[in-house]
Amino acid sequence: MHDQNFWRAKLRPYFAKSNAIASMQIANTLVPFVALWGAYIFWIEHLKVIFIPVAFLISLFILRSFVLMHDCGHGSLFQSRWANSAIGFVLGVITGMPQFVWSKNHTYHHNTNGDWVKYGGVFNILSTDRYLALSPKKRKLYWLFRQPGILIPAGFVYVVFSPRFNWMMGHISIGSQVARALFRLRFSEAVNALKRWETKYWKGKRDYFHMTANNLVLISIWILMAWLIGAYEFFLLYLVSTSLAGSIGILVFTIQHNFEGSYATDTARVNPYRAALEGTSMLVLPKVLNWFTADIAYHHVHHLSSAIPNYRLKACHKEHQDLFVGVKRYSWRDVFSTFRYQLWDPQLQKISAKPD
Repeated sequence: MHDQNFWRAKLRPYFAKSNAIASMQIANTLVPFVALWGAYIFWIEHLKVIFIPVAFLISLFILRSFVLMHDCGHGSLFQSRWANSAIGFVLGVITGMPQFVWSKNHTYHHNTNGDWVKYGGVFNILSTDRYLALSPKKRKLYWLFRQPGILIPAGFVYVVFSPRFNWMMGHISIGSQVARALFRLRFSEAVNALKRWETKYWKGKRDYFHMTANNLVLISIWILMAWLIGAYEFFLLYLVSTSLAGSIGILVFTIQHNFEGSYATDTARVNPYRAALEGTSMLVLPKVLNWFTADIAYHHVHHLSSAIPNYRLKACHKEHQDLFVGVKRYSWRDVFSTFRYQLWDPQLQKISAKPD
């Protein structure tokens, strides 16, 4: 396995960021996104069937927005930190996800890739030992919540419900802290709770400010759009397209890390380069899907270095494809196979399948 210096020398030429390319990517994502909403607003009263193709297409542009937001979080889309933060915030509103907070959590995934003690993936998978210790009923429930059908509610929960729920529950949590202190006549404790502004629903005031900004802007847009075209017409398209985009995103992410023989070890033995090459797959997708996913299919390259912009991943892979011959390839036809591999075998240091 090659070391850090080897990989840095190979990958460094692809670190270069281009404001021109990034700006074009933002334009060719947001302009069609807005145009589709415009077409929907214009035609929905006269042609109800337009909902179906528009919802599908908008979901794909939301998915692309999510990947571009992801690049902003890594600071790899634009040259300047300010541009990445500002555009990342806008994309976070479109996707329904507070970008700054999401990016922090995503960085944790990168820092722990391959370490299945610290990071259990999207579905929080168990080790084989812990799974075998479950009762038969709990084993059935385990797989019930890890099968393809779960993607339908999962997309909605992940991008629509959870960011709003956590924001609201955080306020309730702090309000409860203050109320308890006041009830006990501990006024200084109540003041300190307000000063700290700490809760399990966010990590620090900066997280809170980003969550609040995202939610206030997004909810304002909801109210405006509901007023313009009607609550039913707006939320029907918004919820379907956003949830579908979230479901596709979860599916793509899962198959990129949960597959047969995927490298999965513990904290003491984890090797980030093995995790990138043996614990991360490459998706072989049609060109149109690669465009909508901003080449995130070359996920092994991305995990070797998140400093590489999405628009240089493919070139890096082609230049060094001899180094990537061992990377698992999956096509779009294989995407649902990932749901068989939702256990971690610590002895084999691999992701394993559901026992027969």
